[in-house]
Amino acid sequence: MSGTLQTAVRGSSRTELVTDEREFAALEPAWGRLYRRCGAATPFQNHAWLHSWWLSYGMPGRLRLMVVRDGGELRAVAPLMRQRRPLPALVPLGGSITDYGDVLLDDEYADRAAATLTEGLSEAARSALIDFREVRPGGAAERIYERWRGPRRRVRDSVCLELPATSMDELAGRLASSKAQRVRAKLRKLTALGVEQHVVGPDGVGAALHRLLELHRLQWEGRSMTAEHVQERFCEHLVRSVVPMVRSGDAVVTEFRLDDSVVAVDLTLLSRCLVGGYLYGAHPRLRERKADVAVMLLSACTRHTEGSGRGTLSLLRGDEPYKHHWRPETVVNQRLLLARHRTAPLMSAVVCDVAARNRGRELMRGRQEQEGGRP
Repeated sequence: MSGTLQTAVRGSSRTELVTDEREFAALEPAWGRLYRRCGAATPFQNHAWLHSWWLSYGMPGRLRLMVVRDGGELRAVAPLMRQRRPLPALVPLGGSITDYGDVLLDDEYADRAAATLTEGLSEAARSALIDFREVRPGGAAERIYERWRGPRRRVRDSVCLELPATSMDELAGRLASSKAQRVRAKLRKLTALGVEQHVVGPDGVGAALHRLLELHRLQWEGRSMTAEHVQERFCEHLVRSVVPMVRSGDAVVTEFRLDDSVVAVDLTLLSRCLVGGYLYGAHPRLRERKADVAVMLLSACTRHTEGSGRGTLSLLRGDEPYKHHWRPETVVNQRLLLARHRTAPLMSAVVCDVAARNRGRELMRGRQEQEGGRP
């Protein structure tokens, strides 16, 4: 049976539902051209990232790629998969290791492509809720939300922190004078220690990423860390996706050397609109030598922002205190819920669950504050 079903036709455009992973792989050239034409795309909508994720984490029979074609070109893609529990829904590919979920729309044909894609998704919503998670404000999925004729809701998702895509010197200049002086002193300290940066070429990326994950494990030894980062499937996904992304200029792997040894490795992902520091590993002896790892990594990241035309240096998801030292803007991702009238109860169930979880977090935070204030 074919893994592609035509679901809607609008003028010269047609919407297809791709369910076969071999056809997913074959979409790579056209997907790549569409990715370059979508100004809102983040690195997590790159074909290499999502196809690799599917190979590591996808479940047979669940793939649901909604694509819009116009002649031989893709004009839109909604990379989704079928989820059965806790309720039937179409959710973005990428899972918990992906910081931004979105659709791709060709900027030149955005209005027509969005209208056609919305029609196709409306057909898919007959039996399942459409649940776009972690949509960055300004994301292409907002165009789908605006055109949706059925029940819809927008709720908050994860917090991301963002800085302007500028030089390290200008980032330091945004701080109070005393803090800016400390940052510059830390940069001089790194130079005095002899820390050297080296951008890894495509042929060395695989080995460098294995070193990154080993250093990441070492830096978190004895402390709680993201369990997925030590799984073999995560390592396989990272190598399989990042090697082609480095070749295409959509990722940079940087090694940091001290005394002829690799003491840190950083993975930065890039798209037209932003640069994001995704993951790093650093040897504990860097801190023992009084090297500020956060300053070192941010300095390396800014080398890919200055003069690039990218507007944002994203610190990605997470509201960790150390990120606030740089006076970032707090940006809240969105969760866009789309339903038909027959699937509206599914949407209501999600909204109630989100509200209950938020209330639980507020109560827990209040209890911790009370306990912290007791003599």
